[in-house]
Amino acid sequence: MDQKQIEEIVRSVMASMGQTAPAPSEAKCTTTTCAAPVTSESCALDLGSAEAKAWIGVENPHRADVLTELRRSTVARVCTGRAGPRPRTQALLRFLADHSRSKDTVLKEVPEEWGKAQGLLEVRSEISDKNLYLTRPDMGRRLCAEAVEALKAQCVANPDVQVVISDGLSTDAITVNYEEILPPLMAGLKQAGLKVGTPFFVRYGRVKIEDQIGEILGAKVVILLVGERPGLGQSESLSCYAVYSPRMATTVEADRTCISNIHQGGTPPVEAAAVIVDLAKRMLEQKASGINMTR
Repeated sequence: MDQKQIEEIVRSVMASMGQTAPAPSEAKCTTTTCAAPVTSESCALDLGSAEAKAWIGVENPHRADVLTELRRSTVARVCTGRAGPRPRTQALLRFLADHSRSKDTVLKEVPEEWGKAQGLLEVRSEISDKNLYLTRPDMGRRLCAEAVEALKAQCVANPDVQVVISDGLSTDAITVNYEEILPPLMAGLKQAGLKVGTPFFVRYGRVKIEDQIGEILGAKVVILLVGERPGLGQSESLSCYAVYSPRMATTVEADRTCISNIHQGGTPPVEAAAVIVDLAKRMLEQKASGINMTR
């Protein structure tokens, strides 16, 4: 699928929702477009601000314009300069701040009020707290007994597509991107004439939990939107794991199709929703997913 096809799908989905699709130029400007670069160090600078991200630590550069263009073209840690063999204070402080933010989003919990505000049924895996989630990934791959009963009682059976949301390793990925990805995704699936299951939230879920969900509900395709393990300074990245006819005993990782890096600085959520709709349609047509799909 090329960019033109993606844009057409986005326009179609957004039109069905009565909204205007964003212009292509708007899609990826959030984190790559920076303010004017700053070369001096300041203790008062907010380390998470655009000004801090645009900071250039190379003193007396031969071609300052080249460094400025390089710094604006990427969110990577370039042009930070050195103080002898060591990083400059500003660069080190920002590294530590970004590392702390990444740790925070792994350890944070999704507030119970969030799920209620979105009108989502909430269930959980066999995990009871965050510490257990980080140390026992095997338990995050299975639903608890109460969750199994809740899904059987409250969710649509035998859907063509079942959408599941889970916190994974990034709380921010779910709470920040939810409103921009789920409404267009659900609208696009329904517009395609597919029977869509009841979306719900799984607390402490791992990727493989979608196999049990698909088996319980009899779903043909299961789409799991889960928070990615955060990188330095990027704690809002979401992944989509889609699988056709999952089974706990037989489904392996190669059977899944993954779309990663969904956030405003990567693949915009609205665009990702359009791609996922097209992916679900192709899975149903080919009755396959992962490496078994034909391109």
